[in-house]
Amino acid sequence: MYSDIIIIGAGAAGLMAGYAAASNGAQVTILEKMPRPGRKIMITGKGRCNFTNLKEWNDFSAHIRSKVNFIRPSFYNLPPKKVIELLEEEGLPTVVERGDRAYPQSMKSMDVVDTLVNAVRRKGAEIVTNCEIKEIVRLSDEAADNASRFQVKTSSGACMECHSLIVATGGLSYPGTGSTGDGYGFAEQLGHKVVSCFPSLTALVPKGYKTIDKDKAALAPTLHGHIHRSTELSENGQALCGVHLKNIGLSLYANDSLVQTEFGDLDFTDGGIEGPLGFTLSRNGVKAILNGNKVKLVLDMKSGIDENDVHVRLKGLWNEISKDPRSKKLHIKEMYRILLSKLMPWELIPGFQKLNPDILTGRKGNERINLETLAHRLKEWTFEIEGYVGYERCVITAGGVSTDEIFPKTMESRLVPGLYFSGELVDMDADTGGYNMQIAFCTGYLAGLSAAKAGE
Repeated sequence: MYSDIIIIGAGAAGLMAGYAAASNGAQVTILEKMPRPGRKIMITGKGRCNFTNLKEWNDFSAHIRSKVNFIRPSFYNLPPKKVIELLEEEGLPTVVERGDRAYPQSMKSMDVVDTLVNAVRRKGAEIVTNCEIKEIVRLSDEAADNASRFQVKTSSGACMECHSLIVATGGLSYPGTGSTGDGYGFAEQLGHKVVSCFPSLTALVPKGYKTIDKDKAALAPTLHGHIHRSTELSENGQALCGVHLKNIGLSLYANDSLVQTEFGDLDFTDGGIEGPLGFTLSRNGVKAILNGNKVKLVLDMKSGIDENDVHVRLKGLWNEISKDPRSKKLHIKEMYRILLSKLMPWELIPGFQKLNPDILTGRKGNERINLETLAHRLKEWTFEIEGYVGYERCVITAGGVSTDEIFPKTMESRLVPGLYFSGELVDMDADTGGYNMQIAFCTGYLAGLSAAKAGE
């Protein structure tokens, strides 16, 4: 069996590579080991599918956490506006929300997958599902036919040959979608270097947030610091889980040295600290943990206000509450909750009180509130980080096939003619917000286009 171009993986990068190659006249076969294509696209944006971000390159590139210049040619070859135009021409209405994030108008990821799959097939490419690749063989010049460079063998015993091969198997994140790292092995077999991988855009787990069985954890073969998402929440974790905070500051420290500070929204989840802020800091957090550093997150709920000013404001609020006639019949604990309700979301109060018991001091009936300590915690609420959620629930894999060995203007291997890489498999990752999907689309498109032109 022969095809001009074989693409391994029918995710965002593989489907877009197939679309580009087939649109330029190539005979294309996409091989996908899962029962249906686009499984990971289905869970993107919590099922709503934030498929790109409309920022121009200068702003977009600020959200890339790997080698920025490597991605530039792909980005300009298929910028976000062209991705939207492509999908809309194929019949998918789209909308743009806060932060330049693009979604299908239906807010259903299934519609993005169906649109891509239909477009690829309409262009003439074949998608073969339930097809797991066992081995890739690079054919020697003597053994190969005039057109064949690669032989692809499947676990079922089938064998195909092609002139150009695009590997777009994804990374290690969400292995249930089929991303189990197969492509790294293929790349190494073909002589490529794979930069060490680790989870990114994931939950950072505060100390005491989960109920961890140290003995079982010691027996589990996993990355240092990995705490599985399914690990039960502790009482502290239960007190915070479900809280959403807006417009706050969050700083990451490694061995007490400031690494990164960001401003935005944060979520306490069943995994740990997540949301846009948590995800943005998680890459450096995980990397620091893997390097053996002590990591902490410092939350600033009154960003932009000096701690002394916060203290003054607290004195004023407490004075108002104390003088209010309705407070005469209230216990100080109740007055304290009223004060906190003016400073933070109501749902955060139980968790804040539980984790900061030293603010309300003294014996029963003679308690007092330490406003100075409260002011400090509002500005610097510190969470020592015990670990992170791993590939089972991280959004993206950092690391991958070295970009030093790939031509950025074509996505072709510098080592093996006719071999192309794209998407999460490559050592490139970005922040949450549609950036990673755009990178998968544009690198896949460039790989497919380049492979088709090379075969002309």
